[in-house]
Amino acid sequence: MRKTLKEIAKLVDGQVVGDGEVLISGASGIREAVEGDITFLANPKYNSLADKTRASAIIASADTEGITKPVILTQNPSLAFVKIISLFNPDDAGHPSGIDFTAVIGKNVSLGKNVTIGAYSVIGDNAVIGDDVIIYASCYIGHHTKIGDRTLIYPHVSIREHISIGSRVIIHSGAVIGSDGFGFITIKQTHHKIPQVGTVEVQDDVEIGANVTVDRARFDKTIIGSGTKIDNLVQIGHNVLLGKNVLIVAQAGVAGSAIVGDNVILGGQCGLVGHISLGNNSIVTAQSGVAKSVPENTMVSGYPARPFMTTQRVNASLQNLPKLFNTVRELKKKIQELEEKLKDK
Repeated sequence: MRKTLKEIAKLVDGQVVGDGEVLISGASGIREAVEGDITFLANPKYNSLADKTRASAIIASADTEGITKPVILTQNPSLAFVKIISLFNPDDAGHPSGIDFTAVIGKNVSLGKNVTIGAYSVIGDNAVIGDDVIIYASCYIGHHTKIGDRTLIYPHVSIREHISIGSRVIIHSGAVIGSDGFGFITIKQTHHKIPQVGTVEVQDDVEIGANVTVDRARFDKTIIGSGTKIDNLVQIGHNVLLGKNVLIVAQAGVAGSAIVGDNVILGGQCGLVGHISLGNNSIVTAQSGVAKSVPENTMVSGYPARPFMTTQRVNASLQNLPKLFNTVRELKKKIQELEEKLKDK
């Protein structure tokens, strides 16, 4: 399939600057693109690559100047590029369909319309599966668990009993939803398990990455708010409350009973202690350790996490430590020389 640049601009509501008749047959990153591709510039720091790319055209923000290649100017180049990728690379993942004969389906299970259940998957008693749900091979859905319409569950996902999964949720391979929370009482050096009798509620339009674990609550619910996206290898502890549209990057951990507000971003490998709260729109940068609550609209970083600019100043000071050490050593030497002179007098 080939489209002219003018046709693509109409799709993304953009403005063509240059030859609108250029034919585009694919979309790719600015370094990987070849002739016939369209690429994008979302960050001004990469503008220098515009003249080096082999792409035939570029999507850029409306205020971009100085690009010599044909360009589509738009308010949001990243979003426009997503639409173009979908145009040239339609979703042809080839999801399975139907219920495999090896699937094990329990008693009183409610199946919606057009449900897919892959080979060797197990659906527990009294589970409720909504319309157009796709459950790949070797998944486990526990008893009394509910899954909303158009949810996609990839292979080897385990969803324990009495769990609620919303509509249009995507859960990637290896994820475990509803595992026991980490709770023990230690008596005379013996750890006694505390029963975890709560549940997990995953709301609509959530995406959960590969090998994510979401623990069930000790009581009540662990909640993943609607629109939240969780990267691979993330741990969500028991009774955690994640707000709406939260972004959590790989290898982050949120300890039990923490409250994370709406639109919060947690960077890769950051950690939150339990029983704290992060206000709406706050940001925790990568590898930070958050030990106390964070107000809304605040960026924190470092270990322990502090306001971002405070951490930047601390880091800048640390870079000067060798220089400061040499200065102190020289001052000590001069003081010693002065003391010797005073003794002589």
